[in-house]
Amino acid sequence: MRVSSAPAARRGKLSPRGAGVALAVALTSYLPCTLAAMEAGVINEYAASRVFEATACASEDVAAEVDSLWAGRSDDRNPPALRRLVNSLLMRVDPEGYERRRQEKVAARRLEIRHGEHGSSTLFTMDQLRLDALVERCLGSHGCAGKPKAQIFVHIDLPTLLGPRDNPAELAGCGDISPEMARAIAFDADSVWNRIVDEPMTGRNRPAQYTDLDHKRAWKDGGGADQANFRPLCRVHHVLRGEPGWTFTTDE
Repeated sequence: MRVSSAPAARRGKLSPRGAGVALAVALTSYLPCTLAAMEAGVINEYAASRVFEATACASEDVAAEVDSLWAGRSDDRNPPALRRLVNSLLMRVDPEGYERRRQEKVAARRLEIRHGEHGSSTLFTMDQLRLDALVERCLGSHGCAGKPKAQIFVHIDLPTLLGPRDNPAELAGCGDISPEMARAIAFDADSVWNRIVDEPMTGRNRPAQYTDLDHKRAWKDGGGADQANFRPLCRVHHVLRGEPGWTFTTDE
């Protein structure tokens, strides 16, 4: 079990100047790999700040371990993608702390309206019941006509789904989520499961929402824009298929 608590200066909100100082302190103390990557020109200051923000909720020991793990893995990652990577590593390094913080954020959800100048107002967050009621009304649930449904893709391995393992799951478009959150979504009464079978040894699988629609028979050769002529291909193969010098074959 790993017990961690971030220093108060890292947990609270800081002014822009204070945030810059906090980032400098972090880089020169417990985020040396991030500092080295910035000095080498691999990432810029903004990307470094994303690493700092993602690890600011954890102890310095946990943050330092995450810092050492992501080093050398950011060459092709933009700042948001880098933060998702760091967040994923943080969950693996400190799963109990990650889940505890997630539950604290859920419990702290709020809804609040602040009236400003010139007849304007801003919607913030205030108690949980008001927020839940707002979400229900916006989603049209609990008897509201025309109930819309959100389509959420969660990718989770079977042992984690059933409970024997606690591997991170993936929330499409967001990144890794805790196994507890994945199971809560999966076993919700309104959830619909779509079975996707992974390659058993490597777990390889490319969900259709991450692919391009490709014409089996090219449009220029008379191929139609219909379901029979469409298939999903990953972006790399879709682009390379039309490049000179490449030969494209399938098992179909």
